[in-house]
Amino acid sequence: MPKMKTNRGASKRFKVKKNLIKRGSAFKSHILTKKSPKRKANLNVPKHV
Repeated sequence: MPKMKTNRGASKRFKVKKNLIKRGSAFKSHILTKKSPKRKANLNVPKHV
């Protein structure tokens, strides 16, 4: 049976480290003036799936 191809979109968005799947946060690319510095800093922290 052939090997499954990796989903290329998912491979660019998720990283596997120590059996945890890391992902980035949404809502941090534009309209940043109304967001507080604390909120923007929290968006830079990687999240786990």
